[in-house]
Amino acid sequence: MPAAEEVRENKRRYRIDPFIWVIPLILSGIGILMITSTTSPNSFTHTGTPFQMGIKQAQWLLIALSGMFVVFSVPLRFWKMMSGPILILTWFMSWLPLIPGVGVSVGGASRWINVPGSSISIQPGELLCLAMALHLAKLLSKWDKDPGKAFLSTIILVGIAALPLALQPDLGTIILIFMVSMGMYVERIGWKWPVMAGGLLGGIVFPLLIFFEPYRMRRVTAFMDPWSDPLDTGFQAIQGLIAFANGGFWGTGLGHGFQKLNYLPAAYTDFIYAAIGEELGLMGTLGVIGLFAFWVSQARMVYYRVPDGFKSSLTWGVTLTVILPLVINVAGVTKLIPLTGMPLPFVSYGGTSLLTMWSRVGIMLRLDKESRDREERP
Repeated sequence: MPAAEEVRENKRRYRIDPFIWVIPLILSGIGILMITSTTSPNSFTHTGTPFQMGIKQAQWLLIALSGMFVVFSVPLRFWKMMSGPILILTWFMSWLPLIPGVGVSVGGASRWINVPGSSISIQPGELLCLAMALHLAKLLSKWDKDPGKAFLSTIILVGIAALPLALQPDLGTIILIFMVSMGMYVERIGWKWPVMAGGLLGGIVFPLLIFFEPYRMRRVTAFMDPWSDPLDTGFQAIQGLIAFANGGFWGTGLGHGFQKLNYLPAAYTDFIYAAIGEELGLMGTLGVIGLFAFWVSQARMVYYRVPDGFKSSLTWGVTLTVILPLVINVAGVTKLIPLTGMPLPFVSYGGTSLLTMWSRVGIMLRLDKESRDREERP
């Protein structure tokens, strides 16, 4: 093959949409800056350096980028073939946090497991959510001509996945898995059964789960009227709103926020969006939403480029597993819904979340590459 033709062939083979990974990289960079800013006072007090948490997140980002390259290098037919074993493996891993000595409890919830010989902890629920989307893409593309069978199988899978999460307890991830599953069913088959299931769970099951769990009732009470108990149940919601008010339009400036001085709990995890609102203002928060919106527009282009079946369902499912946590986090922080403890994708502190989010980017890049190869194949 002549040299010029070989160069063109290599360009064609590795051509992908750069915005699919550039935008998450910008969001991850914003996350590292905000994590460093919000944790600098405590980090300096305990370690002598204000950059400890930011450095840890940067290290996780390097690991996550490596994971993205690994996922991208594997053909989609492998993930389709192995979706069942992967789902079973992540489901068994979701039971590990409940084992004494293996699981790690934080705030009354056992959702993490320690990696032996290190200080690293993993949240299996994050892996389970991605595995569910992967396997459902295969299942729904296979049974899309039999809506009843497909819906029953989907509900059974959601119920089985919810068992270990309910015991941890992790209602937020259960809701996320249910919403992703129903969203994938709607894309492939239709609205009828998901609307009925959503009405049943939203009207009966979830209210019962909230009513019989005191800490969930406290969250609902704090959502309804946080000022009724401003120093306890309503403290976090109120401090989040104060952070937005402090920031105004332009913000107080990076590193100049006041709420991080032990006023706003979880400022570098669940409430990092409020920290962005304080230090970068309304322009910063809208900028973050704008980046996600632009990423969705690129994912939409991939969706319309891939052929029908497994790949289109997978594209839609992966997009949902990024956008729904964004909506849940932002709505909770801005007091539109009760708090669920959902991290902000690519931005909040957390190794497992960052790794699984970048694995999604790897899948999207692979979908984009294989769809382009298909279009240009003679």
